[in-house]
Amino acid sequence: MEAARVLLCVLSVFAALVSERFVVLAAFSQSLDSDFTFTLPAGRKECFYQTMKKDASLEIEYQVLDGAGLDVDFFISSPSGKVLFSDYRKSDGVHTVETDDGDYMFCFDNTFSAVSEKVIFFELILDNMDADEDPDDWKEYVHGTDMLDMKLEDLMDTINNVKGRLGKSVQIQTVLRAFEARDRNLQESNFDRVNFWSVVNLIVMMLVSAVQVYLVRSLFEDKRKIHT
Repeated sequence: MEAARVLLCVLSVFAALVSERFVVLAAFSQSLDSDFTFTLPAGRKECFYQTMKKDASLEIEYQVLDGAGLDVDFFISSPSGKVLFSDYRKSDGVHTVETDDGDYMFCFDNTFSAVSEKVIFFELILDNMDADEDPDDWKEYVHGTDMLDMKLEDLMDTINNVKGRLGKSVQIQTVLRAFEARDRNLQESNFDRVNFWSVVNLIVMMLVSAVQVYLVRSLFEDKRKIHT
């Protein structure tokens, strides 16, 4: 009976949500995230822009996946042009900014390198982008829930909690894939370097052996002329 009662409560709640065309779901606080991987040529600088709202949060995480030194210069500036954070010759970094209205610019600079291009991964996480909406507006669309023992607020908190954990899991998996790609590129580079120097050492050893054989044979050659 208790299980049937709980099931009836859940079905009643979802019926109310569906009847109002999912207006309740539209009031959820959204956390937006996106990631991008690109190649930064030698001697170049690439900049990106993100439009933000007041009292929102912008988090950016970047990694250099491939390229000599695995380093890059990075900075992020506010809509007024003020530099908020800057990194010099680093392979990765994480920065969080409490934002105002306007376009935020973040740049990756590889001008210090004349020959080596860099493969860069970065991820953006945007929080509180719907801060101008009242999180309690959904309550006026819900009717007939006073008889429910299970509070609608508890159900909403549970759904938001699950959604947040799933989003965090996706973010962690994306970062781990970026670490894996960087480690794989580093291992392949080391493998090619070891093979190259192994071939060089083999050639040098063969040349040294040939020279030694020639010198030893020359010691036993009889160079005296025979007169008959």
